[in-house]
Amino acid sequence: QVQLVESGGGLVQTGASLRLSCAASGRTFGTYAMGWFRQAPGKAREFVAALSWSSGRTYYTDYVKGRFTISRDNAETTVYLQMNKLKPEDTAVYYCACAVTGGLALSNRDAYRYWGQGTQVTVSS
Repeated sequence: QVQLVESGGGLVQTGASLRLSCAASGRTFGTYAMGWFRQAPGKAREFVAALSWSSGRTYYTDYVKGRFTISRDNAETTVYLQMNKLKPEDTAVYYCACAVTGGLALSNRDAYRYWGQGTQVTVSS
């Protein structure tokens, strides 16, 4: 079992920055990848970014490329999502997720076994 706890959300104005954190605990040694997804009201949960654990390679949805950065700490227990130049369209609940096996694209929700409870990000215009 892996437990994930997100933090760092909040209410900000357009153009501001936020850094989300995802603290992982439990059987984290089997991590294949970590991802961030988001879900706006009335919309499906969508992929934002992912980090391959072994290679360190990162993946982003086109909409956040150049604005968001996914990273991890040296202890490999926390994953971050640095979000810059925020837009009202970025308003959503952001979820951290952990994949323990490969085989599916990291942009696919089904690739992830464990999920956090989410943290709200609201960007005002």
